[in-house]
Amino acid sequence: MGTPDDHKTTRSDHHQTQPIRAGETARRIVRDISTVPPRSVHPALVPGVAVEDTGRTYRTDPLVFGIAAAFALGFIAWGILAGDNLAGTTQTVLDWVLEYFGVFFTTIATVVLVFMLFVGYSRYGRIPLGRDDEEPEFSMFSWISMLFAAGMGIGLVFWGAAEPLTFFETPPPGTVEANTLEAMHTAQTQVLYHWGPQAWAFYALVGGAIAYGAYRRGRTPLISSIFAPLLGEGRTTGPLGRTIDIFSIIVTLFGTAASLGLGALQIGHGIEIIAGIGPVGNDILILVIAVLTACFIASAVSGVSKGIRALSNINAVAALALALFVFFVGPSMLILNVIPSVAVQFIGDLPELVARSASQGEAAETFLSGWTIFYWAWWISWSPFVGMFIAKISRGRTLRQFVTVVMLVPAVISLIWFAIFGTTAIQQQMDGAGLQTSPPEEVLFGVLGNLPGTLITSVGLILLIAIFFITGADSSSLVMGTLSQQGRPDPSRWVAATWGTLVGVIAAVVLVSGEEGSGLQSLQNVTIVAALPFAVIMALMMVAFMKDLRSDPLILRDKYAVQAVRHSVRAGLEEYGDDFALVPVEYDHSSDDLAWVDEAEVDGTLAEVYEAATEAIDIIPSANPDAPELESGVVDAPALERAETDADPEASAADPDPVR
Repeated sequence: MGTPDDHKTTRSDHHQTQPIRAGETARRIVRDISTVPPRSVHPALVPGVAVEDTGRTYRTDPLVFGIAAAFALGFIAWGILAGDNLAGTTQTVLDWVLEYFGVFFTTIATVVLVFMLFVGYSRYGRIPLGRDDEEPEFSMFSWISMLFAAGMGIGLVFWGAAEPLTFFETPPPGTVEANTLEAMHTAQTQVLYHWGPQAWAFYALVGGAIAYGAYRRGRTPLISSIFAPLLGEGRTTGPLGRTIDIFSIIVTLFGTAASLGLGALQIGHGIEIIAGIGPVGNDILILVIAVLTACFIASAVSGVSKGIRALSNINAVAALALALFVFFVGPSMLILNVIPSVAVQFIGDLPELVARSASQGEAAETFLSGWTIFYWAWWISWSPFVGMFIAKISRGRTLRQFVTVVMLVPAVISLIWFAIFGTTAIQQQMDGAGLQTSPPEEVLFGVLGNLPGTLITSVGLILLIAIFFITGADSSSLVMGTLSQQGRPDPSRWVAATWGTLVGVIAAVVLVSGEEGSGLQSLQNVTIVAALPFAVIMALMMVAFMKDLRSDPLILRDKYAVQAVRHSVRAGLEEYGDDFALVPVEYDHSSDDLAWVDEAEVDGTLAEVYEAATEAIDIIPSANPDAPELESGVVDAPALERAETDADPEASAADPDPVR
């Protein structure tokens, strides 16, 4: 573009009087991208809109906060006044859900896994969760530590030895003989299926969709905001959107309280071992819950970058130390052999694991409802709060990095963790240790009791459980605060503290109400039942997320590039036959900030959002150094067209079919 003196190009002698159609096509592509109504910017050139750039103000939504809190208080009253009735009702509803919607849970788990792998490793994987020039907020180690601790850290401690040992003694139906080496490998493979990539795919979907909307399109970081491409912005902030956010708070509240109950039971058993006393009473359990609640509230109000990151890093080091201790004093060589064997067997058995259904008999149906479907429902019920937290800590990562780390890295860590603790438990059982798998909170302490330094490792395990829970619970308090305050990234301390207190009260009340063990079971049942409607929400979430990604500026620019090159090649063939080339020309980049268009990757499908969020729109500069620009940086389209026409009077008629 520009005048002939500005650029040097070579033409064949017999075509010297003819315009370069390929060059005109490229010029028209640039003009097509740049020429939009005044004070606007082409969607392919928006450099990104973060939620804080939109000037939004946040306040506590009394409807969302009030209804969710009232529901929580009502559940507490139900547990206090009619604990047995609560347990019976929730179990009946859970049985109905598992019977009639079990296939749906297994199907949605596979679909979400395939969908997220496609997002991460297709052309969409290059899309960043933020502005194109944005750097990640946290280091790789801190990022992995936080997402792992918030995702299922306390569950790994609780089930690390218990679940592999259970499957070793009672293998999945139709597989192998119990209490054999084959049963050990099959048990570890089944555990990895429950805790591996499919589990984390649920978290990745919710977290990726929220992070993309909040840090690339300027939407509020809410579950409801994900559905803007399907419902429109107005309806996501209206009654329908509020209903989604209320439901997300309730699921998060119960899921966190259930984890607190599990953690309290395991810590209580640890106190029994250390103190050498009999079974602890409800007073001790309530005291444990109160201490843990106070700790995670204190961590939550300190903010993500301080409390959670510090605790997560400490916890990662502590978990690594415990795992290394068990590895070196336990059956080290057996563990080393189990890890690759289970990884290979998992890949080979994955089709069979996915295909297992209730149609294979009563035993298969019982196993699925008691384990696999239970886990899928459990992860779905946790996905609102874990996904939102992962979104908060994953800003600046590309979707490919996000999918790789969120889905694969925790799966590898889970494989190693279960291989160490599960294999050690199985080996001890084969040697006659007499470990009992019920109740499961006692299994890991039993394993440590057969190793040196029982007192020290038991104390360390208690601290590990406590910190694992604190890191998960404080993140859930922040997420519930965000949902209560219209998407405020850093919710008010009093809101986070309120939700943290309710978590502790619910856990304490249901743990000691009703028959022994019925309160916690009721809480778990409610959390899983709530996963059914949220599973439907996740199915629609994939549709909305893909609609967003298909119109991302980076994807739009790729589409323009392909169209431009194809059109230029067609024009060259039509005009010159085989005797043409797309010839690079000399260009002076001193007049712009960019050497290549790719360095100005842009963001924001909705150019209006970006325009409203920023006073100066910074877009990819025109390839024509003479093209006039407004002070805001937006190309003056009429002036650009006049400049091109002045530079080449034949330009307006040379190419009647520009790519639009």
